[in-house]
Amino acid sequence: MKVWVDSQRCQGHTLCAMIAPDSFVLSDIDGSSSAVNDVVPPDQEDLVREAAHSCPEQAIMITDET
Repeated sequence: MKVWVDSQRCQGHTLCAMIAPDSFVLSDIDGSSSAVNDVVPPDQEDLVREAAHSCPEQAIMITDET
């Protein structure tokens, strides 16, 4: 599974980092999010899916390819 954050959509709500802190990092400048790694570890997949579902801007993109 791969994940990335659309920087044009992300508004820095920080929900992703609260839900999956090992998979998302927030910018110190504007609070926007980015993925720690593009390939999600298997033990983080459910949390990353929850974070993507919870994103108000739908800025988190997921593919099932590795």
